[in-house]
Amino acid sequence: MNIFDRYIFKNLLIATVFIAVTLAVVIFLTQSLRFLELVIESGASSGAFWMLTVLALPRFFEVILPLSLMAATLFLYNRMTNDSELVVVRSVGYSPATLAKPALLLSLIVTVFLLGITLWVAPKSISTMQEMRQMIKAQFSTLLFREGVFNEVGKGLTVYVRERGEEGSLYGLMIHDSRGEGGEDQSPATILAKHGTLVSVDEGYQVIVYEGTRQEYDAEQGALKRLDFNRYTIDLPESDPVRQRWAEPDERTIFELLNPDPTERRDVDNLRDFKVEIHRRIISPLLAVVFTLIACVSLLIGPVERRGQVFRIMGAVCVVVVIQGLYIAAYNFARQSDAGLFLMYGLVLIPLGLSAFALSGFSEGLRRRVLYHCERSAQEQVS
Repeated sequence: MNIFDRYIFKNLLIATVFIAVTLAVVIFLTQSLRFLELVIESGASSGAFWMLTVLALPRFFEVILPLSLMAATLFLYNRMTNDSELVVVRSVGYSPATLAKPALLLSLIVTVFLLGITLWVAPKSISTMQEMRQMIKAQFSTLLFREGVFNEVGKGLTVYVRERGEEGSLYGLMIHDSRGEGGEDQSPATILAKHGTLVSVDEGYQVIVYEGTRQEYDAEQGALKRLDFNRYTIDLPESDPVRQRWAEPDERTIFELLNPDPTERRDVDNLRDFKVEIHRRIISPLLAVVFTLIACVSLLIGPVERRGQVFRIMGAVCVVVVIQGLYIAAYNFARQSDAGLFLMYGLVLIPLGLSAFALSGFSEGLRRRVLYHCERSAQEQVS
């Protein structure tokens, strides 16, 4: 790689990283809203919130990186055209294929990087994120005391809270306990208290209430028993165990997709989804090369227009948007028919082949011969 190629490659890399980071931050902010309500209501730590949001990011790089590379390619070659750098380089014999070589090299590196993400990193992150969400919901299901609502906290225990304060403090409590922990003959009890707090102990969680009464109806004596107290403790039931969850196709690594469990009914029923997911993970990274070549074709082939190349850039963007939209539609269609799989491959391989041909030396020679014959015909007509 000569000095000029290194110059293009370095600037493309910087622009691609900058655009990708910008898009990742935008997606990070939008995805964080999905977990904000869960974390706030469950009382989970801020670390859990950031971890959930970060784990949701890898699957979006499949779209972010190809688009970032395409945008960086359009930006750099357009800037070099406006600064007359490409005019100088072309005058010393650089062909469009030679000028596109640094961008193509970077797109191949991005493709290999995306293969690692789609085949292993993204499925692992999605699986970890889903398991973490399920664990948070199970761990804090007994602690979701909403204000002004009768909260069902396990079987036989209902808690009403008028107001929630800071650090687990509760005000205006009414607790109905019909669990019968003292024996089958124990009657349901109702506890009224001015305030209380939620605490964690070795055995689980407890609600400690203060300044209240405990009322229990004695069916044998036909009397209502009342006990005034300054401090009373109610043990909360343990959280429900985290159930074994069936992993969706997008949560499985390539090895898990290739080796489904024949004894698992849902695996057998979703073999087609596994097949489509495998093809998607192999094809999708190639979009980085396709989008890069489309950007190179739009700006490197044809006469140099120093006054601006807005229409060329808009055309390249429109082609990329159409390919990306059709690819998503083809992926969804592939779940019902093999025609969708052929369409997925066609939307990637056909633009890839056409763009590579347009940048090839054979195409360059063909364009020159056509231009030569056109100029010769024009001269003959004039003469």
